Amino acid sequence: MASVNKVILIGNLTRAPELRYTPKGSAVAEVGLAVNRKWKDDSGATREETTFLDITFWGKSAENVAKFCTKGSPLYIEGRLHLDTWDDKTSGQKRSKVRIIAEAFQFLPTGQRPTNTSAAPESTRPDGSEEYPF
Repeated sequence: MASVNKVILIGNLTRAPELRYTPKGSAVAEVGLAVNRKWKDDSGATREETTFLDITFWGKSAENVAKFCTKGSPLYIEGRLHLDTWDDKTSGQKRSKVRIIAEAFQFLPTGQRPTNTSAAPESTRPDGSEEYPF
């Protein structure tokens, strides 16, 4: 059976990127991203909800996000869902969390959104190349 694991997001960072390196020297950056959804309810009132997501960047992408982004920076991100599971040390219970692994991203000017989302954005891939992944 075929499957797809693809996420496309535009949002703002909720905190400054946290850059670290694995024992083998790979760069890893963790960020929080807030994405908004607006809609009209049955009465015609505009409603909005915000979803907070954890995003992981690897390699050169991690270093670039950590170098050029701060809290509030807008980003376009393409990635995939990943389920982390672990045993809680205090309660001994199984815990899990879905996070996004960034595979490509684009810096966005503050306060602006892309006007044509069907066009392929310039991106930085995890391996540091500038070629668009499609």
